[in-house]
Amino acid sequence: MNSKTPKIKQVLQRALIAAKKRLMSEMSTEGYWEGKLSSSALSTAVAVAALAHVKRKGYDTPIKEGLNWLSENINPDGGWGDSPGSMSNLSTTLLCWSALSLEGDAGGDHDHVIRRAESWLTNRIGSLKPRAIATAVLSYYGNDRTFSAPILLMCALCGRFGPGKQRWQWVPQLPLELAALPHKLFKWLRLPVVSYAIPALIAIGLAKHCFFPSRFPVTRFLRDRVTLPILEILEKIQPENGGYLEAAPLTGFVVMSLAASGYRHHTVTARGTRFLLQSQRKDGSWPIDTNLSTWVTTLAVNALSSREEEHDISQEQRESILEWLLGQQFKKEHVFTHAAPGGWSWTDRPGGVPDADDTSGALLALWNLNHAETRTKQAAAEGIQWLLDLQNRDGGIPTFCKGWGKLPFDRSCPDITAHALRALAVWRPDMAPYLQTRIDLAIQKGIQYLSATQQKDGSWVPLWFGNQWSKNKKNPIYGTAQVILALKHDGLHDLPGVEALLKKGCSWLISAQNPDNGWGSSQNKQSTIEETALALNALAGYDNMDTDKDTNTETDAIFSGALWLFNRINEGDMDPSPIGLYFANLWYYEKLYPITFTISALKSILSTGFEERLAHSTEHRASPAERPKKSVEYKENVEVGLQPTLLQKYSSSSDA
Repeated sequence: MNSKTPKIKQVLQRALIAAKKRLMSEMSTEGYWEGKLSSSALSTAVAVAALAHVKRKGYDTPIKEGLNWLSENINPDGGWGDSPGSMSNLSTTLLCWSALSLEGDAGGDHDHVIRRAESWLTNRIGSLKPRAIATAVLSYYGNDRTFSAPILLMCALCGRFGPGKQRWQWVPQLPLELAALPHKLFKWLRLPVVSYAIPALIAIGLAKHCFFPSRFPVTRFLRDRVTLPILEILEKIQPENGGYLEAAPLTGFVVMSLAASGYRHHTVTARGTRFLLQSQRKDGSWPIDTNLSTWVTTLAVNALSSREEEHDISQEQRESILEWLLGQQFKKEHVFTHAAPGGWSWTDRPGGVPDADDTSGALLALWNLNHAETRTKQAAAEGIQWLLDLQNRDGGIPTFCKGWGKLPFDRSCPDITAHALRALAVWRPDMAPYLQTRIDLAIQKGIQYLSATQQKDGSWVPLWFGNQWSKNKKNPIYGTAQVILALKHDGLHDLPGVEALLKKGCSWLISAQNPDNGWGSSQNKQSTIEETALALNALAGYDNMDTDKDTNTETDAIFSGALWLFNRINEGDMDPSPIGLYFANLWYYEKLYPITFTISALKSILSTGFEERLAHSTEHRASPAERPKKSVEYKENVEVGLQPTLLQKYSSSSDA
């Protein structure tokens, strides 16, 4: 064997160096990461329709560019997914089909695209009649009107339900009058939309009332009386840049509803229109949100930094990031959700709303950047207080609002709960005694919640991430990895019951590895960089398997998965996959996810005595005839090395 042939540790170190360099090259001059969200067919369709209903002649160019982008990005089957690379779905295809009804006024010829879309829809729901469309949409979303009502509204406004008043019978009436009640009552009212959709509840409810009012006089009178008060609420909760939640779909639905209802010149409409115009991309498309700058910055910091490896980010860069991150913490009650001060949003833009996942990520990043500084401790104490106050009665942590547990995106969920437990555990030693007591109780309740939500097979199902290739679109790889990462923490893994949860979760994660040695949403699903890196990060360093056989199995999984990841990096393939779920289950991908997840995974593998575990596993392996089909021939891969081409890209790099 050539003595210069690198061993697996050196190969992974070089891959780690390459990934770090790539991530650092994405850092902005202002000292944070902005990332880049995928363009969205759904956002583009909604934005185009909104602009058309405000002032069509004045916006011919952005409308035409948006429609052209839609035509150019139709899927081969004639439908559209939420983002390029996403599978066609009913919601997005209906919205794109509706938007393309505007093409005659905006210019352009999209007849062939419309025909393809109509063929897809007919195959999907059997008919293009309003009743068939409404039935299919309402059936898919069930009791949650957060997205079904906007879809049907846009179909009606764009003429897909025919002319005249009767087209509005297919649009559900949202109870706009409830928005006039005190916010504290919302969680008791069984609203048909989730907490973040209050602007849509108001605007769409108003549009339906204007065009197809209730036949009951008392209801009509009540809605007439609350129209002005709820418009004032809509204006009050609108951010200064006009973009509700920085989201083009939500803002677009509000704008088109108000414009169609006779409020074309209202302040809310004008601000929302300005937001849509400013957020259109050069290629004519819109993303689902402006950016996830706070979220991806905390992912980058937590991937690159630790107390043991402060050299990954220079001191100057650390101070710059710290200043920026501290500046993103909310210092007063949020006007939209009435969230208390102390949390963080996913973005630095005005439309962001504090939420548990981003607050947890920010707390971990603050600890990694400078947990000993007084002002950092103070910010952390406020963030921890915010998380503790958010915990639900079931012990889980929701996204935005405590107690809104009736609809999917307001419930407690395992991935956010686990993330919060990590943040609480890491900061506990630095907190005042009264907060330590509260943290201990919250952790105890959180672990009970995680125990109750672990699936029979050992996995956990997340809320904000999915996999389009799985039958139910769920992503237990992400959920299970997030919970394992939390429970492995020093402040958590010795607590009663945690070891059993960990072992069962790790066993499931190992069993879910694909034949190609990567991970997808579950076994035999298309492997992705994001899910493979998440699984490896979770499995690395877990040493409490019962037997040598179990340890060998785990080491096999880590080793073969690491080589799968390395091959993807070496081939230059770091393209993101649409695994993220945004509001209303909209798919997206983010440019920095595969990079940050990969760095975290490789660092975890290399910092846990991987070579020693590999050697131990090799010594205790079964004979070749007894090895599972997926096992790796260690001698060939470790001692002889991979193909020479895999090392050329990193030949000038020194070891990490």
